[in-house]
Amino acid sequence: MIFCCCTRIPIALPYRKESVKKNSPIRFSVALGYSVPQSSILQSFEARKLFTLRRFCSRYIVMGGDSNSIERVSNGETNGKRVSHRTYQVVVAATQDMGIGKDGKLPWRLPGDLKYFKDITMNTLDPNKKNAVMMGRKTWESIPPQFRPLPGRLNVVLTRSGNSSVADDAQNVVLCGSVLSALKLLAEPPYSLSIEKVFLIGGGQILREALNAEECDAIHITEIRSHVECDTFIPPIDTSVYQPWYSSFPIEENGIRYCFSTYVRLKASASKAAVSGHDMICEGSNASHSQPIKPKLSDFTFLPKIIFEKHEEFLYLSLVRDILSNGNKKDDRTGTGTISKFGCQMRFNLRRSFPLLTTKRVFWRGVVEELLWFISGSTNAKILQDKGIHIWDGNASREYLDSIGLTDREKGDLGPVYGFQWRHFGARYTNMHADYTGQGFDQLLDVINKVKNKPDDRRIILSAWNPSDLKLMALPPCHMFAQFYVADGELSCQMYQRSADMGLGVPFNIASYALLTCMVAHVCDLVPGDFVHVIGDAHVYRTHISPLQDQLKKLPRPFPILKINPQKKDIDSFVAADFELRNYEPHQKIEMKMAV
Repeated sequence: MIFCCCTRIPIALPYRKESVKKNSPIRFSVALGYSVPQSSILQSFEARKLFTLRRFCSRYIVMGGDSNSIERVSNGETNGKRVSHRTYQVVVAATQDMGIGKDGKLPWRLPGDLKYFKDITMNTLDPNKKNAVMMGRKTWESIPPQFRPLPGRLNVVLTRSGNSSVADDAQNVVLCGSVLSALKLLAEPPYSLSIEKVFLIGGGQILREALNAEECDAIHITEIRSHVECDTFIPPIDTSVYQPWYSSFPIEENGIRYCFSTYVRLKASASKAAVSGHDMICEGSNASHSQPIKPKLSDFTFLPKIIFEKHEEFLYLSLVRDILSNGNKKDDRTGTGTISKFGCQMRFNLRRSFPLLTTKRVFWRGVVEELLWFISGSTNAKILQDKGIHIWDGNASREYLDSIGLTDREKGDLGPVYGFQWRHFGARYTNMHADYTGQGFDQLLDVINKVKNKPDDRRIILSAWNPSDLKLMALPPCHMFAQFYVADGELSCQMYQRSADMGLGVPFNIASYALLTCMVAHVCDLVPGDFVHVIGDAHVYRTHISPLQDQLKKLPRPFPILKINPQKKDIDSFVAADFELRNYEPHQKIEMKMAV
């Protein structure tokens, strides 16, 4: 069996019982592979959002029965303007230095990757439509004759050769001279009505020109993390215009470590690809004035459904939806009342992006300043107030402190809360003005020391829960316990939160512990891995039900990218300016009143 170095062809060929032997590579790669996405993840959107997905993912519709008026709806409305050609999504597997093959073959054997290729290129929302796969002539010829054309898809073969092996009358095969001519053809009937999505799958020369081209809306890449020798390479993904939408957790198969990632285009390239009469992308001067409509930032439902659903923000949205639908009605300390569930978990991948929710604007500056305040060991809420951070005001007020019996406590003095326990566990607390240097046990430095010097230790623990000090705290710790884990050069963190305010607190908590994990990894010369958020009582305050219902109507956008000042290697040296958040473009702020 020959494996093309640019595509995972065998899995793209669903076996027929009468033509495939029992132990054939095709049968094996169909049987093993990437897990099927959970269908329940979009239940919160029900019929209205399913219609939205269908509408956007259909790529084009014919307006008013006029077969010559084609409107693109995948990446945003065109207000009735006719578009000249379609766009595409790339599907490719590559090493860290963007190697895709050796000696014209695929230099790895990964059944999970083959299954992934099949799932992306074959699945459609509309059962009456199919997808198109574009490939170069050499890629086409590398497929064994008995397996071509790739079934269940329109095969678009790009060739300018007069001696092509492609039969002119082959079913489900179209010949085109360039990518652009193919995109124009697919924008016209009958293909505008029958083709849902267009995927570019190779070969090497075409990918070198097309990977970062303006017509490329998304890149689905199997990122090979292990070293594999290659002799065919493609350019790196242009991260100035593409941003991660989804990245799977690492997988290891046949001794090779890899993951699946999808990058979406956020904006046009700074400079357009040069027009060439020699390459497979452009067609003379037509390419310079025939640009497709670029995507609006909010429209990413053009992605394959199985990829769109994998955005990790759906973990949070699905949990909120589940609590609202199936939670228990309970009274609480504040007298507000809650709907709650017990025992929940979310897992976020920190390797490509940063989990700051996008369905509402999260107060990023507040996240950073509060975490730095924790790290400093401070218990003085006035320090945050002076920086315009008022998230602790309610619990630091004179009225509140008196209500819990801390009548002698100065306003703004929160007692031995998070930061004090992190840096001075066991020390005797007096007030927020005292100098506690050298007192108690510094858990945070102990964590960093163990991560650096004893990475296999199973006791890398950071605890804010000190029963002997609870009566002195303005608020006992909600996020109370974190454990760190080192493997494969990555640092992961699991945090246990006894009480979780899903509307106001949890978006903050996710970002705060993700940031702490990134900071500890940074000072220990590791890369961030996973953040696992375990919740005891996950609740929605009754006053937050309506705002959260509004939030559930919104669709996620790509998570931002976090950059940390590379010059800072001391956990106590960081300031807010050392953290750069790139491309955070959330929906608007949603007001929710804090229950005190």
